[in-house]
Amino acid sequence: MLDKRLYCLTLGGFGIGLTEFIAMGLLPELSSTFSVTIPQAGYLISVYALGVIIGAPVFASLLNRVNQNRALVWLMLFFAVAHTATAFAPNFGMMIAARFLSGLPHGAFFGIGAVVAAKIAEEGKAGKAISVMFMGLALANVIGVPIGTYLGHIFSWRLVMIIIAVIGLLTALTVKLWIPDVPPDSGASLRKDLKIFKRLDIWLVLGLLCIGFGGFFAWISYINPLATQIAKFSITDMVWILVLVGIGMLIGNSLGAIIADRMKPATATRRILLLLVSLLLAGYFLSDYPVPFLILSLLLGGTAFMIIIPVQMLLVQAAKGSETLGSALGQAGFNVGNALGAFLGGIPLTMGYSFRSPQLVGVGLSLVGVILTSVIIKREKQTA
Repeated sequence: MLDKRLYCLTLGGFGIGLTEFIAMGLLPELSSTFSVTIPQAGYLISVYALGVIIGAPVFASLLNRVNQNRALVWLMLFFAVAHTATAFAPNFGMMIAARFLSGLPHGAFFGIGAVVAAKIAEEGKAGKAISVMFMGLALANVIGVPIGTYLGHIFSWRLVMIIIAVIGLLTALTVKLWIPDVPPDSGASLRKDLKIFKRLDIWLVLGLLCIGFGGFFAWISYINPLATQIAKFSITDMVWILVLVGIGMLIGNSLGAIIADRMKPATATRRILLLLVSLLLAGYFLSDYPVPFLILSLLLGGTAFMIIIPVQMLLVQAAKGSETLGSALGQAGFNVGNALGAFLGGIPLTMGYSFRSPQLVGVGLSLVGVILTSVIIKREKQTA
């Protein structure tokens, strides 16, 4: 039985997942409010990701001497203040700045939260404990984003940002009340943290994250035209197609926890990446057919979240002695993968190829992830 106190981390994960993905559904409203084009409003997505990439190592290192439950409270208070600023941003420049600030606590929250969850968990249930936090991300995709998009359309995107700020405050309060004192890593220091970047294993894990997981983003970044122009769904079908992907993420998150607790993280990661390669390849040939497209959407969403827990555990292993920073780097890696997959997946489209083609780019990226994971497994055997 998992400790129910961990569900305050689910709430935090839900709030962070909601703000990360909600901007995609509110771009028309945001562009209208600030009198910018939709592509310009899209910078709000990019600048949030930049905040995640920078904030993950910086905040994790700055908070490495603080009790980790207290660090989580501070991070979510910062998150709430940043979203309050976002809700009341008077112009596009201020909005850009507020979105950047909103992204800063993201990686550190998941990094520190994963370490806290693992320490609180019963022996042999660390994977399941960490998955409770990441379940919030999946729930944000299934429930939060559709509801938030609806509220933004009917009322205002500013209301959605206020709700997210309230979620941040509630998370800070429940962490304060429910999570016991968790001391920082023994002997934690900035100098010690920086030394992990001299380790090859850290770069191998980050590489498989940025490149291998980028294969998934090469697919999902272009799921809208793939569904409407290749599989011939209507634009109104996109809401429930994305909900289906979110349901897959929710299932995959639970399966990933079970797998992570039953086999070595590197072995689990390689097998999941091979599954991702197979599904993306199948998608390239079957995207014309609605039913296979829907099945693959569910499976790809599941596979994407199945890999999160094993990779988090790989990062913690590779960053021994600086586990919090290592765990936080995972979110930075995922966001680099997001940007890389979307960018590389778009290249064949600019060359005039079909909307199926990003899936082949995804196959290539995920295969690189398989190779990097195989190197990690080989190094583990050599040092065993």
